[in-house]
Amino acid sequence: MFGIGMPELILILAIALIILGPKKLPEIAKSLGRGISEFKKATQEFKENLDVDNDLREARDTIQEVKEDLEETVRKSMTESTAVQEVDAVSEDELEHTFEDDVTEGSDDSTEKKPSQETGAKEPAKDA
Repeated sequence: MFGIGMPELILILAIALIILGPKKLPEIAKSLGRGISEFKKATQEFKENLDVDNDLREARDTIQEVKEDLEETVRKSMTESTAVQEVDAVSEDELEHTFEDDVTEGSDDSTEKKPSQETGAKEPAKDA
């Protein structure tokens, strides 16, 4: 771990035993063990939080991509719909114009026919 071999470790423990005394050495070892344990827990929690943050970032990016795709699809749909409506509007205008021409021509034909029919109806009345 620290590159310390067995002889160096024994030397450090012997010095600590001399300096701290036999009564305090177990207490310090316990505290050191608890500190290392808490440090490991904190490190693990930090790693988990980073993983959660990365997952959230990925989810946010995915949602953003889906949103952009939807917006693009809606824009395309609106553009196509507008183009179709313009074509339909031209077709409707042409139909209305054609219809008006037909109605105008039909009314001219009917006015021409009415006098002949009326005169035809009047003639038998004159004969009688």
